[in-house]
This record gives sequence, C-alpha cells and structure tokens, in this order.
Amino acid sequence: MRIAALFPGQGSHAVGMAADLAAAFAEAGAVYAQAEATLPGLRGLMEAGPLEDLTLTANQQPALVAASVAAFRAWQAQTGLTPAFAAGHSLGEYSALVAAGALDLADALRLTRRRGELMQAAVPVGAGAMSAVMGDPDVVREVCAATPGVVQPANYNAPTQTVISGEKAAVDAAAAELKARGLKVIPLRVSAPFHCDLMAPAREGLTPALRAAAFGPLAFPVYANVTAEANTDPAALPDLLARQVTGSVRWVETIRALADAGAEVFVEFGPGTVLTGLVERILPGARTLNVGTAEQVRGFQLPAASSQP
Repeated sequence: MRIAALFPGQGSHAVGMAADLAAAFAEAGAVYAQAEATLPGLRGLMEAGPLEDLTLTANQQPALVAASVAAFRAWQAQTGLTPAFAAGHSLGEYSALVAAGALDLADALRLTRRRGELMQAAVPVGAGAMSAVMGDPDVVREVCAATPGVVQPANYNAPTQTVISGEKAAVDAAAAELKARGLKVIPLRVSAPFHCDLMAPAREGLTPALRAAAFGPLAFPVYANVTAEANTDPAALPDLLARQVTGSVRWVETIRALADAGAEVFVEFGPGTVLTGLVERILPGARTLNVGTAEQVRGFQLPAASSQP
C-alpha cells in the first residue's frame, strides 16, 4: 500500500509532545538527544514547557521538527515501512526532507531555528495579521488582489478554507469585503503574518543558510509547498525552501497531487491531527492515520486495501 507521509506545521505543538516516544523507542530517544545537543534547552522546553516559551516561533519550529521526526523514525523502526511520498505543511516540509534523508536532522533544527527568528523579526509585532476565510478561494484571491496594501492568500488549506496574510489594515479591509460577500472570516492569533510578501526580509536572510546547507539524495519524492509538485532533486531544495517563506502553501493541490500519484493512505507524523482533518476535507473518504504517540506506533496497522477498481 502506497503511503503518503505528512508532517505538520505551526500550531500543532503541545508541551510533552513526543516525550512518550522518546521514552519508549531508542530511535525517538536519539532524536530528542540530538535536538538537545544541537539546540541546548530545546528538549526541556518540549518536555516541560512553559507553553508560552514553546509557542515562540523560534522554539516551536525546531521543536515540531524534532517531535515529527521522532514519531517517523520510531514508526519506521517498528513497522519496517517506507513511504512512497511525503509532504509537510510550511515548516513541516523540513521534517519531510529529514524523513526522506535529504537533510540532516541537526541541519534542519538549526535552519528552522533561524527561520523562526527571521520570520518573527521581519514584521513589527502588531503590524501584520492573518485570518482564516471560509468560502470560495477564487473570491478570496479576487478580493485580496483588489485590496490596497499587502494582503495575500497564505495557505490553501482546504477547498473552502483559505488563510490570508499581510498588513493588518489590508487584512482587515479584505476581511470586511469578504464578509460583505457572505464569506466567514476568523482572525487568527499569530505572532507574524507568514507566507506573504512582508516576509521578504526573512526569505533574504534565510537564503544564504539554505544555500550553505548540505542537501542529499531523497529516498522518496517530497512535494514542495510552493509548487505542489513532487521533487527529487536536492539541488532544487534551497530555492524551493526560500520561496516557501513568502509563497502560498498550496496544500489542497498537494494532497490532490499525492492522490493522483497513487497515494492510498495518508499518515500524519507528529503531534495533533490538523493535517488529517484537512485531508479528509480535501479527499472525502480518504484513508488517514496518525502517528504521534508510542501507543499509535505500537498499534499501527494499515487499513484494508480498497476493493474498488
């Protein structure tokens, strides 16, 4: 059965995430140990918090990479299975690349720490905003394009859920127009307006580190956020990851592309079930599983193959 491995982004974190995995499986414990050696203090923050500090972008990003990779490596050692493809939502793309063997875990931790620092510093606190919009994405794009200032679709999360990002005044103006057209808009509590042109300083700052990183061969294709296409070329990764900082996360297209490529079951590795929920909205009836705890690793069982032609 062809498995698509999925890795979550910001917002899926929780104090204690992957701690039971680290205690139960040597492979996960090794990830925790490497995370602490690479970024001293990260393990304690993951295990005991406080949540306010773990939530900080510069901490949350590498912590989620560590937790997701710990889950993946414990699962792979326990089951002997290998995905046919992988994808990660925003920072989850780094976790996917570690899983595919294209990026060393320590490098991924350092890159995501730097990514988080740069993204937080790119826009003064309070100057940007993000909102989730429920409705036709074409209407969202149209309204964003017609609104003065910087406001753009940041995440295409589900067929009728698009997150917009940009200058606070522009996001508020777009939200007012979208509501007037009958769409539901929910302001999001975020520390910065991610995946929009305001992140250009972060992209510029991260690019040298990405170009200096050692990317190797991929054991399986990883679908890039900014193209929603499979990539197996290590040389393309610095550009894809740099463009991701300011570009939209094309998650709906990514999941549909994975299904078209033959993915039969979608497994989310790491804390939470955000991506599982999105997959089920994008592909009603899709077979999904979660691997984020020791119990889920031990009890992992692929669903029965479909009898449909």
